[in-house]
Amino acid sequence: MMHSTAAPPAGTAGLRGESLSRAYAGVQALSDVTLDIPRGRVTGLIGANGAGKSTLVNILTGYDRPDTGRVTADGDDLTGVRAERRARRGVARTFQHGHLFSRCTVLENVEVTALACGAGRRAARTLARELLGELQLGEWMLHDADRLPHGVERRLGVARALATQPNYVLLDEPAAGLNDGEAAHLRGTMRAVAARDVGVLLIDHNMPLVFSSCDYIYVLGAGKNVLDGTPDAVRHDERLASSYLGSAAQQIADGALA
Repeated sequence: MMHSTAAPPAGTAGLRGESLSRAYAGVQALSDVTLDIPRGRVTGLIGANGAGKSTLVNILTGYDRPDTGRVTADGDDLTGVRAERRARRGVARTFQHGHLFSRCTVLENVEVTALACGAGRRAARTLARELLGELQLGEWMLHDADRLPHGVERRLGVARALATQPNYVLLDEPAAGLNDGEAAHLRGTMRAVAARDVGVLLIDHNMPLVFSSCDYIYVLGAGKNVLDGTPDAVRHDERLASSYLGSAAQQIADGALA
């Protein structure tokens, strides 16, 4: 797979977090972090636990607000816009834990999401079936959402995010619980979504998936930008191993692109 060699252009169409800082009870979670999610690309965000990834995603999607800095989408300032309004303006996300309609079937979970975003009933049902097929969830369509294997639950979360027909979708650890085949299929889905001019942000600890899927990768450490670049540039940068991820992650990244 060929990857872009250029950095995402600032100030053009895209979802952008600029100079974001956030502290909780005196603990600095983010310090002057900047990240661009261009449309039509898969962008990666990696870092150790506690690096600030979840805080950054919450700020980008309106579930938290920065102390300083701003969030823009295609040049429009969204910093003070609440999560539900950002969703209506094309910013969707998945969650690490649940957020499903547990008393509904898998099909109904996706269909209800599409209906809530303005689709008609027939269009919502058609879109839901298409997305479940694309994510290899057809056999789970009529199962209740409260009795799903973890990997199926993660893929259902992706289907629900895509049912909003977003301009930007932020995937928070979507590969947790997936086997190698399922992760490979998820890679294809992300590339297909990006090809439809959607900006995709992938946050995951599955280094082979991140390095083989993404056009550009940001690395966070202790709430700060550590480095960013193309997969080749990042995997060969000594800061990936020496700053905080450790040599094991470097070896995984090398193996992913060997």
